[in-house]
Amino acid sequence: MADERDPDSPPDYRVYRSRPRLLGRKDKDEGLGSGGDGAPPADDRPYTVHRAGGGRRLPSLPGRGGGGGGGGRRVSFGKIVKYALLGGVAWVALSLVIFMVSALIQRQGVADEAGSALSGSGYTLTSPNTILVLGSDARAKTSKEPGANKIGQPSRSDTILLMRAGGGTSARLSIPRDTVVDIPGRGRDKINAAYAYGGPALAVRTIEQYLGIEINHLVEVNFENFPDFIDALGGVDVRTNCVVSRINGGFKNGGYTLRLKPGENHLDGKAALALARTRKNECRPNENDLTRARRQQKILGAIKGRLISPATFVRLPLVSWAAPKAVRSDMAGPSLLGLFGAVASGGDPKTEVLGRIGPDGNPSVSDEVKQTEVERFLRG
Repeated sequence: MADERDPDSPPDYRVYRSRPRLLGRKDKDEGLGSGGDGAPPADDRPYTVHRAGGGRRLPSLPGRGGGGGGGGRRVSFGKIVKYALLGGVAWVALSLVIFMVSALIQRQGVADEAGSALSGSGYTLTSPNTILVLGSDARAKTSKEPGANKIGQPSRSDTILLMRAGGGTSARLSIPRDTVVDIPGRGRDKINAAYAYGGPALAVRTIEQYLGIEINHLVEVNFENFPDFIDALGGVDVRTNCVVSRINGGFKNGGYTLRLKPGENHLDGKAALALARTRKNECRPNENDLTRARRQQKILGAIKGRLISPATFVRLPLVSWAAPKAVRSDMAGPSLLGLFGAVASGGDPKTEVLGRIGPDGNPSVSDEVKQTEVERFLRG
């Protein structure tokens, strides 16, 4: 039967009283509930109001389970979290795309001869790989330093570092540049001369022969773009002793003069590159090539620390654009991205430098020590 009530009239309600409270019963039993004049006892028991019929629905009050109360705030907070997560995923995805585009546009692959000297391996993020990192001592084209090799001319390798990364492995092993070895087709000479004689291909063959290992990938640090990569990270923090060095002849010769106080120093791109290349420290003239190799590993560790820092998250697109430009490699975008991921997610390996300084002032290492260090390195 249809409801014939006027829709504008107030709705009817049925009233149901709740069950008597225990306290009310007690009061009644003790005669405390009646009035002094014989009036019936006041009944303050709560009751529930139920809607009768199909009248209009009353609006919900804020804070009492309605849409505008605390429940709404909880839903809004959940949405904020969801949107923040989606935004973070989108930010990372954008950074990955930027990395791949930069790697494609800026790809500076090594020569085919160098690529053919390398051994095959699995994906850099999931499989253990041995990577050779080289940096040449070529000076900037604007350098006025007498006798300096300019970029584009044959030069010796300034940095020789082996990295073990991927598949949960993490190890580093620096080879001092003045270590005397047999260079294929050239005889005995300092190991950094292999790069000058035959470029990265001969450097790969020389190191493989010297250590008895296979090198899977090659990374050459591009000293022209390396400072931009460090600046994209927001700089790096490195703890050092007092350092005063003049790179490429110092400021007077178009180079860079570095001055660092003892303790932790925040370095921009140019300062980080200068520290990595510092060989003669005016604060400590007795420092040697092993000290320099340890400093280079400190810088690498500082870069890794910045990569995994939450503060770098907001700079991720900048880092993704600058990273591929800082290196030349046999690896294309996906493999290079896997390498950066493996380095960032790997452990913090101990600084290892092969050899010691001999009586003649040059690094030297026995076959037994060399074998032990190589085995430790391969285990990661």
